[in-house]
Amino acid sequence: MSEKTFAYSNSNDFSPDLFIKWITVDGERNLATLNLVPGDSVYGEKLVKIDKDEYRLWDPFRSKLAGSIKKGLKNIPLKIGSKVLYLGASTGTTVSHISDIVGNNGLVFAVESSVRVGRELIENVASKRSNIVPIIEDARKPNSYFSIFGRVNLLYCDIAQQDQTDIAIENCRMFLEDGGTMLLVIKTRSIDVTKDPKKVIEEEAQRLKDNGFKIHQILTLEPFDKDHGLIYCTFENR
Repeated sequence: MSEKTFAYSNSNDFSPDLFIKWITVDGERNLATLNLVPGDSVYGEKLVKIDKDEYRLWDPFRSKLAGSIKKGLKNIPLKIGSKVLYLGASTGTTVSHISDIVGNNGLVFAVESSVRVGRELIENVASKRSNIVPIIEDARKPNSYFSIFGRVNLLYCDIAQQDQTDIAIENCRMFLEDGGTMLLVIKTRSIDVTKDPKKVIEEEAQRLKDNGFKIHQILTLEPFDKDHGLIYCTFENR
């Protein structure tokens, strides 16, 4: 490809040692992560060569974390070597990009309750990435996660349950380090379909405050995901 087609941007500004970049493709600015498994496309995303490195474009319509970054997430609580507990891993779209970012010295404990979906996660993603530990288990049963050791730096929760916030809080109490970060995706229609989505997000944020979390940022994820929000918070009181 010509240099006019692909361009790397160092603005908007990620740490230079973070494996995530902004890349302009055909005039459109895209998030991308340095591919931990060169040549492998996880969900049909475009692979882009910049000098000797290969990046995977990160689709905000397929990943709520990418959508939140596009919507202005002020701080990305990930770095090389981070340990992450991911609730609601599904087939591994976002998990794979987090795997890229934390690198081979990091770990992603990926919890998925569906055996069928978990099989796809294992076969298509985890089997190719040594830093992903798949856990096929109900997120309501954190005592059953026998594969997790030590505490994690980040808990990312993306599950469609009415009590999703309570599930996330219980997992934080068991596994998140003091002062650690949680990114909680709020699926408002799963919690209360009758309420205004912004009101639901506000109520879930208050629930977090009441349980010892400090709220740093609240985002809505439209146009990438309708009636969804993301809460960035830290766990201050075990």
